[in-house]
Amino acid sequence: MQTHSKEPERSSMTHEEEEEMKHDISKLQDQVKQLSLTQKGTESKMDGLKKSVEAKMDCLKKGVEAKMIDVEAKMDYLKIDLKIAMDELKINMNKLLQEMDTKGEKVVKETHDVNQRNVNHDSIESNVGSKTHHIPKIDMRKFDGKDPATWILQMEQFFDLNNVQKPQKVLMATVYLEPNQFVWYQWLCSRKQFITWANFTEELITHYEDIKSNTFFSQLISLKQKGSIMEHIEEFQKLNIRVKDILEEHRIDVFIGSLKDNIQHDVHLWEPDSLEKAFRLARKWKVKLWQPGSIPLTTIKKEVSLP
Repeated sequence: MQTHSKEPERSSMTHEEEEEMKHDISKLQDQVKQLSLTQKGTESKMDGLKKSVEAKMDCLKKGVEAKMIDVEAKMDYLKIDLKIAMDELKINMNKLLQEMDTKGEKVVKETHDVNQRNVNHDSIESNVGSKTHHIPKIDMRKFDGKDPATWILQMEQFFDLNNVQKPQKVLMATVYLEPNQFVWYQWLCSRKQFITWANFTEELITHYEDIKSNTFFSQLISLKQKGSIMEHIEEFQKLNIRVKDILEEHRIDVFIGSLKDNIQHDVHLWEPDSLEKAFRLARKWKVKLWQPGSIPLTTIKKEVSLP
């Protein structure tokens, strides 16, 4: 059987259409080439921009690193300078303290020696108003840092007996200080420009009193007379001077309440308005002005003159 091959079908496009299609294809190819060239240009610009940014970042990084190195170097120099300055200051401060200690010891020794020589005189002159009177030397213990309240009481009795006025009390009291306590007084003078007797005694007790001083109030209010009036008053005074922030009227009540019942009753009848008056009334009982049946109360009031 014989087979006949088919002839290919001829395109139905005309020559003009083929030419037009070729033109369009050529145009598209040109456009693709143009886009490719544009893309390459854009990529080139991007690469250039990236390299520029990276170069600038490297430059900034190197600049910052250089500045940091410079700052660290300056900090090291400052640390060295500061250490040198501190060492010099420490040396100068030690020298100054040594000089002050040397001069202070010399001044304290000279001042104390002068006061010692003044004490060795038979009397000490003190101006009171327009008159001058002599304060006799007494053989009284010097304050050595122990029992400041008792020493203050002794000094106040000495002042009362010799009519020492307030401006002279501190100066007079310093004569009866041991050398170590006189050093403390010099220290007090360096802290305060003006020292009254009240300031002096308060600072003295604060500095030398035992830590257990807060128990003195309870000791004072629980104190009861066991022996003589004089012994009881002395014991009361020792505790009273250690206790602060109590009104005078409360101190009077505490003292009267500490007396024996019969004395307590008689002193209370007089209604003393000061602690000293209460002491005097108690001492009057000691001399038996109030013995039962001896002297009427009205007579006693005339004989006992309380200022």
